[in-house]
Amino acid sequence: MKEIERLTAENAALRERLSQFVQTGLSINQSLEFDSVLQSVLDSARMLTDARFAVITLQDGEGALQEYLQSGMSVEEVEGYWNQPDAIKLLDILSRSEGPIRINDVSAHLLSLGVTDLAPPFVEYPALCVLGVPVQHMGQRMGCIFAVAKQSADSFTADDEETLEMFASQAALVIANARTYRAERSARTDLETLVNTSPIGVVLFDARTGKMVSTNREARRMVHGLWSSGQTQEQFIKSITFVRADGREFALAELSLPDLFGVGETVRVEEIIIKTPDGRSVTMLVNATPIRSDDGAVVSFVVTLQDMSPMENLERLRAEFLGIVSHELRAPLTAVKGSATTLIQAINDLEPAEMLQFFKIIDEQTDRMRDLIGELLQVAQIEAGTLSVRPEPLEPADLIDEAKKRFLSGGASNNVLIDLNELLPRVMADRRRIVQVLSNLLSNAEKFSPESSPIRISATRKEQYVEISVIDRGMGFSPDAIPNLYGKFARHAAREDGQQVEDSGLGLSISKGIVESHGGRISASSQGPGTGSTFSFTLLAFQGDTTTGPGSTAISTSDDDQDNRMRDLPRILVVDDDPLVLRQVRNVLINGGYAPVVTGDPEEVMSLITEHEPSLVVLDLLLPGTDGIELMGRISAKFDMPVIFLSAYHQDEVVARAFELGAVDYIVKPFSESEMVARIGAALRKRAAWRLLEPPDPYVRNGLSINFTEHEVTVLGTRVDLTPTEYKLLFEMATNAGSVLTHDDLLRRIWDTKRERSRGLLRTVVKRLRQKLGDDVSQPQHIFTAPGMGYRMVRADDNRESDVDGDGNLNGIDD
Repeated sequence: MKEIERLTAENAALRERLSQFVQTGLSINQSLEFDSVLQSVLDSARMLTDARFAVITLQDGEGALQEYLQSGMSVEEVEGYWNQPDAIKLLDILSRSEGPIRINDVSAHLLSLGVTDLAPPFVEYPALCVLGVPVQHMGQRMGCIFAVAKQSADSFTADDEETLEMFASQAALVIANARTYRAERSARTDLETLVNTSPIGVVLFDARTGKMVSTNREARRMVHGLWSSGQTQEQFIKSITFVRADGREFALAELSLPDLFGVGETVRVEEIIIKTPDGRSVTMLVNATPIRSDDGAVVSFVVTLQDMSPMENLERLRAEFLGIVSHELRAPLTAVKGSATTLIQAINDLEPAEMLQFFKIIDEQTDRMRDLIGELLQVAQIEAGTLSVRPEPLEPADLIDEAKKRFLSGGASNNVLIDLNELLPRVMADRRRIVQVLSNLLSNAEKFSPESSPIRISATRKEQYVEISVIDRGMGFSPDAIPNLYGKFARHAAREDGQQVEDSGLGLSISKGIVESHGGRISASSQGPGTGSTFSFTLLAFQGDTTTGPGSTAISTSDDDQDNRMRDLPRILVVDDDPLVLRQVRNVLINGGYAPVVTGDPEEVMSLITEHEPSLVVLDLLLPGTDGIELMGRISAKFDMPVIFLSAYHQDEVVARAFELGAVDYIVKPFSESEMVARIGAALRKRAAWRLLEPPDPYVRNGLSINFTEHEVTVLGTRVDLTPTEYKLLFEMATNAGSVLTHDDLLRRIWDTKRERSRGLLRTVVKRLRQKLGDDVSQPQHIFTAPGMGYRMVRADDNRESDVDGDGNLNGIDD
């Protein structure tokens, strides 16, 4: 009887477990949302094992802990332990088990593993029990499920382990499906976002019904102007007409879209005009591609649309610009042609005074054409980013005064008032370019102002900039005209009678480009038509100047002091064929207190060095028609100045080659402003220290003669040409003759480095120097090797024969 009761109880327990198992299986299959699936799995694991709480860990393909989630913990338990780093470490340790684990005391288990640096988890459970089983899918381990702290305060049983294992195998499939669903949904979302934010319009049609399935934002924007208010999608499609590139015109209302799509025609880059019955239209560049099923039937159609309006506007602006330029050139050309024809046909009938007038007309009009062509070339240089500027510290008052004199000498009728109410610092400016900017702004003010109206120029300090403004009382403009002011031949004002005034020419466009090339900004303001206008631009203040505000006492400097500061200002020559890099480096140097001289033409370098005498050259490694290393060789052969290479290449062999041939440093693009300024400063300080050294007496020994004053090296009376690096190496060893210079000493003195991998560079330079001096490495006369230490030379006054072994190494080293 007792046996029957036992079997009955076991059967009931099995039925209960089976019922719970079925319920949990249904529960975890109710959703594909990843977080919901994990939470359902955890809740089911707790119920099946009667656990206080449960934890699941998920691992990546390499077994590292990737995600983890808990169930059943209170807020205090989460904050007290779960959010602490020790909880993650504990999970990582427990997850390393190959099979199921059943632990009655976690703290004791950790001690058995030799782990003593983890805080005991959940101190309210003195002997915390844990049951864990791996989660595996298709032979790949996905993570682990842990049941923690039995509700009954007992330990987990073998039945609990078996139940959790069975549940984990079922949960693995559900988790894998949820992961796949999450990945597919994420990919779909990414694709939809990409399509929706694309600058190309995308429309998807169902080929069977002819209906639009989806459209992206750009497609809706392009047809927005054609869509009438209240129109449905079907009404809109039926109302529009298409004009194809070959002239064929058809309305969708007359066609069956399913039949049209069924043809499966592929359209490649065809310009199509879409029109509405009321005459509105838009031109688009269209691609259409059918998507077919496995049996070849067209199931959908993808159409991509590119708005041609910007191209049409650009073409219209180009045509207008060419028309204006043609008009501007035609007027002086007509005057020149007329004067020349008159002189040819009636030269015998003209008085000398009349002939002189015709010659003046020809001279004035050819000057006008030359100026216009020059402006057009400047505009092209600005747009290409190749306009060269050479800033230097200049007084704002001098620039303003020069521009005023040029303006008034040109026959201007407006009086110019100068208002400089502050003691201003000097500005970093290219004199010729900034005077041109001021002249352009003055001419613009004159063009749109009454003759009797004065024009005022002011300058004020704005933090690290000086702002110069040209203010007129002319016609002004509305605020919405500001974005168009700097266009070529822009018309931005209107007369009181409503007629348009002449265009602004190219002056404002050129001024904007010049100011921005200096690292400044140009702006315009007006209260509206008839209220006058103000054009302002900023220039960087020279960092070497200190200024005081109005009413303060300023320290005056003489012209001689200013000349000395100009002479002492470090000039840096920058050579790079990338105009964007030139502009960036120029701005960095200006901000760093240097005077940059920039060029993109390698053929200008030698003449620029002669003209400007820079303190240092920043040289791009790759240049048109030559390379930086070859150009550095030409510079070093004629001038004694440091060279820093600037390049996008950072391979060790390229850097080593540059240092071998005499470069003092190597800057890799992209670079930071502080890095470039620091490296240039270090190179200049090192050069200054080198120059302060008193040249030692010449070194003469065994036919080798070194004249340190002239930097001349001869062997048996024959001059030896050395690179700057080779000469520095020879200088250091000769001036320290009699002593061994270690590898680190030489690396630090010549290249400011002690990197282990740079010793190969040192050995290469020593080898090449020996070859140029005719020094046999097995029986050296000049440079000796101290094995494992470095190199040395014998003192010039030491006539003893050195003990040298067969490899050219010193057997004895002098103290």
